[in-house]
Amino acid sequence: MMLKGLDPLLGPELLATLRAMGHGDEIALVDGNYPGLEHGRRLIRLDGHPLVRVLDAILSVLPIDDFVPEAIFRATVGQDRDALDPVHAEIIACCARHAPGRTVTPLLGADFYPRVRAAHAVVQTSEARLHGNIILRKGVIRP
Repeated sequence: MMLKGLDPLLGPELLATLRAMGHGDEIALVDGNYPGLEHGRRLIRLDGHPLVRVLDAILSVLPIDDFVPEAIFRATVGQDRDALDPVHAEIIACCARHAPGRTVTPLLGADFYPRVRAAHAVVQTSEARLHGNIILRKGVIRP
C-alpha cells in the first residue's frame, strides 16, 4: 500500500524496523555480495535496488544521531581508509543532502563487520559495486 510523502521503497517491514529502532541503534545497508543472512540479526531484502537509492529512501525518514561525533560509517576498499570508489562518493553525497555537516567515517573490515553483526538490522540491496556498504546510527527527533 502506498502512503503520502513516503518513498515507495519503504515497505511495511522496513518502516516497522526503522520505527522500532531506538536512539543509538544502528542499521546496515549492504551490497549484493555481502553475507547479509550470516551477519544480520534481522535481515530485510530489497532485491533489485541499488544501495544509494535505498540509502536515499531511508535517510528521508531516519534521523542521524548527533549526540556522538561519528554516526555514519562506510566500508573501505581493502585496507585503504582513504580510497573512494564511485559508490563511496555517491554515499557521501547522499548523506550530505540528508545530514549536512555529518561525516561518513571509513571503517576497515575488522571494525566494519562486527559492527554490522551488532546492528539492529541489515538491509540487503542488489548493489553490484564492491564495498557498497554503510551503517547508520539512529538519532532523535526533538520536540
